[in-house]
Amino acid sequence: MRSLDDPATHYDRVTAAWKYLLGDDFHYGYFHSAEDPLEAATNRLTELMAECGTIGPDMSVLDVGCGIGNPACFLAERYGCRITGISTSRTGVEQASRRAQERGCEGRVSFLLADGMKNGLPDASFDRVWALESSHLMPQKDALLAECARVVRPGGRVVLCDIILQRDLPLAEVLRRARDFTHLRYAFGRAKMETLATYRQYAESAGLRAIELRDISDQTLPTFAHWRRRLESNCEEVRALIGEEGLEHFRASCDILPAYWQQRILGYGLMVAEKD
Repeated sequence: MRSLDDPATHYDRVTAAWKYLLGDDFHYGYFHSAEDPLEAATNRLTELMAECGTIGPDMSVLDVGCGIGNPACFLAERYGCRITGISTSRTGVEQASRRAQERGCEGRVSFLLADGMKNGLPDASFDRVWALESSHLMPQKDALLAECARVVRPGGRVVLCDIILQRDLPLAEVLRRARDFTHLRYAFGRAKMETLATYRQYAESAGLRAIELRDISDQTLPTFAHWRRRLESNCEEVRALIGEEGLEHFRASCDILPAYWQQRILGYGLMVAEKD
């Protein structure tokens, strides 16, 4: 039996509710203005990653932690690449496959059950590896980066975006913030954030050369206000799917996270690494 802390179990539990809370993309937005529509901002983050990853026509891309498939379909439609999405969530893979059929891009996009830390795919089989907000849920980030390095071809790129740790937290501070972390864990799953410097270290230990590290915390900060508004607009639907407790954990998280961004405890970063 899988633990409730298992990422697949968590995503299977929250997927239906997150469509009301986060929209179709299941990831943060990159905002030019706090008033930008959420969908425009989430698309902009996808475009930024694609630009940094130099994704182009007919490239083969591995999407590690594919959610419900919206970014993969977007990439296939916008850039003409071929995507293999992997997830440990059966619900996510099923919904992603359905989405690709509905959008008519199933010939270029496919999804399968696999773990990003040990994916079982052939060596040097992808031009690009893409990890959008999945690494924070993987306890062995060194294994994730090693697998990314293994399956990308020489000259290929790994592009990763995720929540990051901005500074080390002393144990006393962790204990003082235990209630906050309980809200976040229940709302978003058991996570372990790392600094951008640590991601760079793992990438370089795996044989990749980090060519860009970018802190985009300020540009992602407005995401939380949009999530909070969506929660208040869809309370009854969300409550029916994850219960009152789940709703309250998410509501509390929408207050905790912007405070952590502003206090430079957590933030959001992008890393691009290349395989020589």
